[in-house]
Amino acid sequence: MIEVTEQPDAGLAQEVRAFLASAGAQAGACGEHDPRWLDVLREGLGHRPLMVVARSGGGAICGYLPLAIVSSSLFGRFLVSLPYLNRAGVVAVEREAAWGLVDRAVALADQHNVKYLELRDHGPARHDLDGHSALGASRGDKYRMVLELPADGEALWKGLGPKVRNQVRKGETNNLKVRWGGLELLRDFYAVFAVNMRDLGTPVYPKRLFRSILERFAGEAELAVVDHEGQPIAGAVLVHDQESTQVPSASCLRRFNATNANMWMYHQLLLRAIGRGASGFDFGRSSEGAGTYRFKKQWGAQPHPTVWRYHVRHGDVTSMRPDSPGNRRRVEAWQKLPVWLTRCIGPMIVRGIP
Repeated sequence: MIEVTEQPDAGLAQEVRAFLASAGAQAGACGEHDPRWLDVLREGLGHRPLMVVARSGGGAICGYLPLAIVSSSLFGRFLVSLPYLNRAGVVAVEREAAWGLVDRAVALADQHNVKYLELRDHGPARHDLDGHSALGASRGDKYRMVLELPADGEALWKGLGPKVRNQVRKGETNNLKVRWGGLELLRDFYAVFAVNMRDLGTPVYPKRLFRSILERFAGEAELAVVDHEGQPIAGAVLVHDQESTQVPSASCLRRFNATNANMWMYHQLLLRAIGRGASGFDFGRSSEGAGTYRFKKQWGAQPHPTVWRYHVRHGDVTSMRPDSPGNRRRVEAWQKLPVWLTRCIGPMIVRGIP
């Protein structure tokens, strides 16, 4: 039996969390499947989340698929599991449940007339999802870069290459300071983040997204803000779970590159994760060979494949990629806009990008 719930009550959310904990990574479960992310996407980006649950004959949950309808007049409508996050695809203990979840997701894609359904999975195909007739396209060009953390900061330092250690030391000579906190640091973090997103040519996420992360994951999410001579110049969002520490968003002002603030900050982030008892540090996804891929690789992070599978109803799954020819021109134009304008219109645009 497959259930679809738009606004699950606390009892169902707790039942899903218990299933995820028992199913474990072998069934595809990870921190991004936490039902609280559905609340974050609703509150922070205005998406319409759907909780799809498979139950056995006895009524116990045996499969889970979180989905969000991403909709805008500019780009159309998409069904994604899950936007903003790297991996939140099908979790199931058996093939029948997995395929049943996909069947229902395909039906929802038809019901809501989306351009395509996007299932963001990680690692090798589970339950032969690639054999499902509705999933005719896939994308595997992105890799999650994950560092297996040592027991303490001294071991971390010894494991770093000479070039990385030299850059961190240079940062230490520039009177950098890091502040850890929550909502009280949001203004400073967002000021840095908005400028950096403009410089990258990317519409900025709304501030309320990060507010929702901090509120929904209280005690597990935090902000880091790096100051140089009293001015915020870098910042990051950290989310700690039982598996690892991940950094879904981070930024550094380009005009302060000479301070090595970004390298110094990431060393602080890694030390923070070790202090929280994390076994791994998730740097996020990158394309192999890209600048961000090389940046993460120098810290010792290893590539973990992501497999995003699609049910395409109409259109092209590559049309929303920033490196497509049409979008490259938009990126160049965006980089020329004043920051105040990108902060006004960026959130309205980015909420429609899957």
